[in-house]
Amino acid sequence: MKIKYLGTAASEGVPAVFCKCEICERSRRAGGRNIRTRSQAVIDDTLLIDLNADTYIHSLYYGLDLPSIRTCIITHDHEDHLYPAELLNRQEGFAHGVDGQPLAIYGTWPAYAKVVETIAQGGTTEKGNVLEKMVTPVLIRPFVPFEAEGYRITPLSAQHDPKCEPVIYLIEKDGKALLYSNDTGRYPEETWEYLISHPVKLNLVSFDSTFAVVDWDSGHMGFAANDRIRQRMIKEGLVDKNTVYVANHFTHNSGVTYDDMLPAAKEYGFLVSYDGMEVEI
Repeated sequence: MKIKYLGTAASEGVPAVFCKCEICERSRRAGGRNIRTRSQAVIDDTLLIDLNADTYIHSLYYGLDLPSIRTCIITHDHEDHLYPAELLNRQEGFAHGVDGQPLAIYGTWPAYAKVVETIAQGGTTEKGNVLEKMVTPVLIRPFVPFEAEGYRITPLSAQHDPKCEPVIYLIEKDGKALLYSNDTGRYPEETWEYLISHPVKLNLVSFDSTFAVVDWDSGHMGFAANDRIRQRMIKEGLVDKNTVYVANHFTHNSGVTYDDMLPAAKEYGFLVSYDGMEVEI
């Protein structure tokens, strides 16, 4: 199983869209991995995680074959993770060569409802709404696994804005397991209970590390909070010495650039994500 990080920032990006703070200015000057777009990832070039306003640029920069993507799972409905207006470009007249294959969008109720609303805005012909044939919303619930693209995918409750019914994802295939866990603070106890009662050995854990070197664990996390979660994972037997830990989803408000955070992440044994990074497990 392979994960490619297409975007690795929080909602404002790094450098932030309207900001001239020290971190944003230094990131602009340094360039390279210090530049971050909004968070999005793809598993095995097949299973897309989130659909934000930077999706198009990700397809240009990192070879994301959007016309061939058939499945997208949404963590929550904040616009840096779901920009449903982009789906209007999948209807007849805008998208050619997709062979009539719909794009399935999986999400909890707030995300599902936004996709349904967007489909209703699609153009109409004598055959009816042209977008509803090209986009299929699928309602999911925490702790209820589903199958897609050969993966077993389990949404788990996240500790984030409760209005958006956020989830993190346990993704399993061919004996490999990956936990993609942003946006979230400390994991809710019911999420721990599920992981423990459905024992799985995690090959990779992708953390929400929004605040990096700042010790934070409400709604988002930093490295220290990530390590506390790792310690409990070790205690519960969910990980082993070969598990890969990736710090992901960063804000300029952490007070550090990509280059700055590397030494701290190394002390914890974390990889630091950057736009375009691939990790295979």
